Amino acid sequence: DGVAPVWNSDVKFYRVKDSSGKPIAYFYFDPYSRPSEKKGGAWMDEVVSRSRVMAQKGSSVRLPVAHMVCNQTPPVGDKPSLMTFREVETVFHEFGHALQHMLTKEDEGLVAGIRNVEWDAVELPSQFMENWCYHRVTLMSIAKHYQTGETLPEEVYKKLLAARTFRAGSLSLRQLKFATIDLELHTKYMPGGTESIYDVDQRVSVKTQVIPPLPEDRFLCSFSHIFAGGYAAGYYSYKWAEVLSADAFSAFEDAGLDDIKAVKETGQRFRNTVLALGGGKAPLEVFVEFRGREPSPEPLLRHNGLLAASA
Repeated sequence: DGVAPVWNSDVKFYRVKDSSGKPIAYFYFDPYSRPSEKKGGAWMDEVVSRSRVMAQKGSSVRLPVAHMVCNQTPPVGDKPSLMTFREVETVFHEFGHALQHMLTKEDEGLVAGIRNVEWDAVELPSQFMENWCYHRVTLMSIAKHYQTGETLPEEVYKKLLAARTFRAGSLSLRQLKFATIDLELHTKYMPGGTESIYDVDQRVSVKTQVIPPLPEDRFLCSFSHIFAGGYAAGYYSYKWAEVLSADAFSAFEDAGLDDIKAVKETGQRFRNTVLALGGGKAPLEVFVEFRGREPSPEPLLRHNGLLAASA
C-alpha cells in the first residue's frame, strides 16, 4: 500500500501492534517462488533488531524489523496459490523465528530478538510453532477446499497424525547417532591414536543402529555439518530443540488446548519469557521461568508415539 518500500509486488509489509494498538515491530513476508531471483528453501532473518542505542531522536527505542522468505507456488490466472501441508509447516516454523525477533523486550541490540541466542535454543520457537499444525482446531480452521470451503476430511487428518510418528524411533536413533559421533570426535578423539574417525563411527553406530553398520561406510566424508557447517560439538542441538519445543507445547496441553482462556494465559507467559528475553538470559533459565521446571524428554517421546502404553 506504499507505506514501506518492497523489493517485489508480491511482498507484503505488516505493522505489528500490541493490544493497545501501539506498534512494536514491522514484518516483511515474501511468499512466492521466483527462481530467477532467489534461492530455494525458506528462511527468516532480521532487517534490524530492537535497540535503545539506535533509537531515532524523539523515540525511546528502535523497533525490530523481520523478514520471512518462502518459495510457495505463486497464483496463476484465476487459480490461487495452494499450499501443501509441508509448506504450511514451513510457514509456521519460520514465523516462530520471526515472533522471537519481533516480540523481544530486550533493549540491548546485541542480544535482542534472535541475536546471540545460545545454539541450544535457537530452534525452540520455530519447532514449537510446528506443533500447532497438528492441533485439530488450528488445522481445520485453515485446511479448507479453496472452491467449496469443505474442511479437511477426518481420515486425512488422522493420516497426518500417523505420518508424524512413522518410523519415529528409527529417525530419533539416527539423530542421536550423529550427535554422539559429533561429540566423540570433538571431545575425545585423538588424531594418530588407536582409533580412526571411521572406528569411532563404527563404535557409535553399533550402539545406535538396529541394522549393523557396513564396515565400508564412509558417511563422515560428507557430514559437513560438524566439520564446516557450524555444528561442531553442537549437532545435539537439533534433538535438544525438539525436547524443548515439545515440552513447551505440553504446557499448553496441560492447560487445555480447548480452553481458550487458559491457552491465552499460557501464550502470554510464553511471550513474556521465550519470545521476549532473546539472548539476554541463558536459555535454560528462560525455559525454567516459563515452564516452572527443567525440560523433560517425556513430551517429545509422547508426541512421537514412543512411550510405552500405561497399564
